[in-house]
Amino acid sequence: MIQIFEKGGPIMWPLLCTSIVALTVVIERMIFIVRERDRRQPKVVDGILASVDRGDLAAAAVLAEDSEDPVARTLTYALQHREGSLSSALLRAASRELRRFNRGLAVLDTIVTLAPLLGLLGTVTGMIHAFGLIGGQELEAPTVITGGVAEALIATAFGLGIAITALIPFNYLNARLEEARQELQDAATHLELLVSKTGSASRRSEAAEG
Repeated sequence: MIQIFEKGGPIMWPLLCTSIVALTVVIERMIFIVRERDRRQPKVVDGILASVDRGDLAAAAVLAEDSEDPVARTLTYALQHREGSLSSALLRAASRELRRFNRGLAVLDTIVTLAPLLGLLGTVTGMIHAFGLIGGQELEAPTVITGGVAEALIATAFGLGIAITALIPFNYLNARLEEARQELQDAATHLELLVSKTGSASRRSEAAEG
């Protein structure tokens, strides 16, 4: 492997750096996804929505103050800051949670695009080196020329390999981001409907008493 790396030429070093960065981001993101799954508390979310449905917004606002569930935290924050605008509070809380899921995806996206380009650069430099040897006494040693072609092919192969390997977790993490977005949107819509229903019921009750 070391010999193949050396034959790939100088472009192999930036390719190595991109592969290390990609591996680091993927490992960190996978650990994050596993931790977030362990932190999920659907019963707490159901409890918040049930309290809102009963009209007990104060109890719902403090039900998940210490929860690590992203959906529960979003609903709790929105209920605690609903005086100005419940929709705006939900949007702000959801954006804060989604930023945590989105962290590192831009780096992977860049590597998926950059690695093949670096491999292509290795192809160009390798071919330039190979054709530069044509002529003179060095033409009598065809293995020298084919070494330049091999350098080009090795760099290209490594670049494509890094891009393909990084693309799989990149798409997986994007899917988890979209899943989290849909869960937050569903819970936020449910909360808004319940708060609206509770407010309407309260106004009807006050009108009947009046």
